Amino acid sequence: MHSPSPLTYAAGRIAVLYGGTSAERVVSLNSGRAVIKALQEKGYDVLPLDTAEPFIEALNSGDVAQVFIALHGRGGEDGSIQGFLETLGLPYTGSGVAASALAMNKVVTKQIWAAHGLPTAPFELLSEDTDWTETLARLGGKVVVKPVLEGSSIGITIASTADTLQAGFHLARQYDAVVMAERFIAGPEYTMSILGQRALPVIRMQSAGEFYDYDAKYERDDTAYHLPSGLSDADETELQSLARQAFVALGCTGWGRIDAMRDADGRWYLLEANTVPGLTSHSLVPMAAKAAGLDFTALIEAILSGEGA
Repeated sequence: MHSPSPLTYAAGRIAVLYGGTSAERVVSLNSGRAVIKALQEKGYDVLPLDTAEPFIEALNSGDVAQVFIALHGRGGEDGSIQGFLETLGLPYTGSGVAASALAMNKVVTKQIWAAHGLPTAPFELLSEDTDWTETLARLGGKVVVKPVLEGSSIGITIASTADTLQAGFHLARQYDAVVMAERFIAGPEYTMSILGQRALPVIRMQSAGEFYDYDAKYERDDTAYHLPSGLSDADETELQSLARQAFVALGCTGWGRIDAMRDADGRWYLLEANTVPGLTSHSLVPMAAKAAGLDFTALIEAILSGEGA
């Protein structure tokens, strides 16, 4: 539990903030409903608040002791709601203002990781003036085009020609004014859930498509999740350590998720950090928690307490 002052976890009314207005609203609605259900079944006094609707008065007058943030994307993961809650003096789950803002920005995240000597793929920012052919060549001939401030693989394109790179830029610009192209890493994708001071068991994702996109995450039923990951014990321990370092480097606390890939030569590349990952039936943190012996309700209580179980 992150708090603006040294407050200890105590039972009381819990406001669950969910929904919101970001491109990840649908996922956030599902996450929030799952959290609300788990807390209510456990006997907690819950105040559900969809932040797409007027909620400030209800939050102020609702005798709220603490806040569970189940908002994904902008307005929920970018430090803005965290800053608002700090002005109210309300303790909340997850990372603080600065860490949330840093982790939401894929470029700043990569710059911080690079400054800490952590591995991440080369990238370039794109603009209308970009030389698409030269950029593609500098980044190895195949790239992933991403909106810098979006999550859940929204607005992403795989490009291996100048035309598809330019088209990917214009698609990503529909979601964010800042767009990046990152060298495409051919290899398996892994995710590491962080809970408190520990990394949970690693999950390897295997999409039926070219990459682990929005549909693979939330819509398709043919995405494979390998848990155990298939890594050797030594490799799994190494990747968990790398994830914890990546999490700490950004100043993140409480809980979250770090995604990474491994190329054909066995080198790791950190992709991005998630400070409020999904908590839906398809979500990865609950999956990893279950493998570590925590059912969904126990996971939610661990996040709420900030202790990490």
